[in-house]
Amino acid sequence: MDIDDLATVFHLGEKLFTSQDLPNLYRTWDEFEVVDFFQTDPDLCLVAEVNGRVRGFVLGTTIEKSKSSWKYGYLTWIGVDPSLKNSGVGKRLLKAFIDAIVEDGARILLVDTEANNAEALSFFKKMGFGSPMAHIYLSMNIDSTKRRRKRTGGAP
Repeated sequence: MDIDDLATVFHLGEKLFTSQDLPNLYRTWDEFEVVDFFQTDPDLCLVAEVNGRVRGFVLGTTIEKSKSSWKYGYLTWIGVDPSLKNSGVGKRLLKAFIDAIVEDGARILLVDTEANNAEALSFFKKMGFGSPMAHIYLSMNIDSTKRRRKRTGGAP
């Protein structure tokens, strides 16, 4: 990935991570996310080009725990243009990412996705991932909490 790919990657992500289909991914996907990964871990920001156009991407990082000799790879974002579904682009991107983190010393690769993202879960399972663990996200509408506090004189 190079600096000229940032806008294209962001817009492809907007197309893929919609509020209707993937609300948790939608809420964290923004242009700052793409730029931050590019600035922090440029070697782990990869794109797939088809006919000279960016049609897929991977953004990730490595994490090294100070009390451990283990280094983890963390695949944060992977996206492929829907018109290239089942074309092998995602598989090639993931393999290139794995090569890059192994070269960087990682011993384990972690990914996460929404529990109902059947397409992503199927992809990762086919690619050799296992041992899924449940993770629960909670949300609160802060705006309604603020209004409720005003009505009750400050008590929650």
